[in-house]
Amino acid sequence: MRAMVLAGGRGTRLRPYTTVFPKPLMPLDDVPILDVVLRQLVSAGFRDVTLSVGYLAELIRAYCGDGSRYGISLKYLQEDQPLGTVGSVGLLDDFDAPILLMNGDILTDLSFEKVWEYHHANHGVITVALNRRPLTINFGVIDQMEGNEIRRYVEKPTLDYLVGMGICVIEPAAKRFIARGERMDLPDLIAALLAGGQKVVGWETDAYWLDIGRPDDYERAQADFERLRDRIGSKK
Repeated sequence: MRAMVLAGGRGTRLRPYTTVFPKPLMPLDDVPILDVVLRQLVSAGFRDVTLSVGYLAELIRAYCGDGSRYGISLKYLQEDQPLGTVGSVGLLDDFDAPILLMNGDILTDLSFEKVWEYHHANHGVITVALNRRPLTINFGVIDQMEGNEIRRYVEKPTLDYLVGMGICVIEPAAKRFIARGERMDLPDLIAALLAGGQKVVGWETDAYWLDIGRPDDYERAQADFERLRDRIGSKK
């Protein structure tokens, strides 16, 4: 099984931390988040892993090396300019089998095997891992209006949304929708696939998941990692 980890972003929302560290090397206790991700992939059976790198790539290369410390074949794909969350897939010349694609700054106890199995059972061009998140609107919301008459007014409602976890499985058939060397994010790829009549699948999970994108997320990840350390990599 093959995986590709996106580790090239500048992590601008995490400054000043990321002025000297690429975001995937930000430490959780005594290990970088990227180290946690790679060990989870190995535990799930992935032995062929590509790191898409850009910003401060030399630090990631120096830390991860050739993958021998993880018992895997580790390759690097250099982004000369930021290519978004799926654009770097267009640079793969040997994309001839499904790939698990994920961000390199995610703390989760998701079972990578299960999303892989679900993808193959449902025959989509892409399968996106989804997590349900509540969103509280801090205003009174007019929920129903007829003409100039208010029929329903809700104070600070909480809405549930399914959100992408930054983890998906992609078939080689998706590559023709990704222009080589051009920036593309996952929502753009999904829109192109749907417009092209392709099947896009979602897989909902209640696994723990945190995208370490902002300082408060990072602080929470540090606290949660201590609690979850023995569980990270378990099946859920």
